[in-house]
Amino acid sequence: MRKLVLFMHVSLDGYASDSNEALNWIPYNEEFEKYAEEVVAEVGSPVYGRTTYEMMESYWPTVLEDPDASVHDTEHAKWVQDVKKIVISSSMDKAEWNNTMLIKDNIAEEIMALKEQHGKDLVIFGSPGAAKTLLELGLIDEFLLTICPVILGSGKSAFDGGIEKIKLKLLSSRTFKSGVIATRYAVEK
Repeated sequence: MRKLVLFMHVSLDGYASDSNEALNWIPYNEEFEKYAEEVVAEVGSPVYGRTTYEMMESYWPTVLEDPDASVHDTEHAKWVQDVKKIVISSSMDKAEWNNTMLIKDNIAEEIMALKEQHGKDLVIFGSPGAAKTLLELGLIDEFLLTICPVILGSGKSAFDGGIEKIKLKLLSSRTFKSGVIATRYAVEK
């Protein structure tokens, strides 16, 4: 059975984006890029909410046409173009990006059916709104969080309001030169 893993960059105060929905506070560098490649290697299907999906859909296909794109970006663009993507959105009518499955209704049943398939894990990339829904439904098995050395004061969080206490077990942690701490927790059942 596959796991559903939340991979999210968060500020020290738990926000996944600032009040303008910007992510420019994440200290992305070569070391962090290598870590992201390790995470992507574990992914069977990325899971997105509508906003993150639309952001990815508008960006990554353009990288494939950019002769100046880095090798890392080009390889990731190829991967994300071909991999089976899952988008969770009640407001979308269709998802047109190559190889994308739209889940509008019956989220718990649809995700459970995907988890029962063989293969690599389902990984939620950011998407605090979808992550919150999946948290409330009790579907997330692991949390892979990168805690960034910044306090935003406000923004969008997957962990505020409406969520029951969830006990976690630390599986691993590591610190990057930038001050980012990557943590992995399993939900204690």
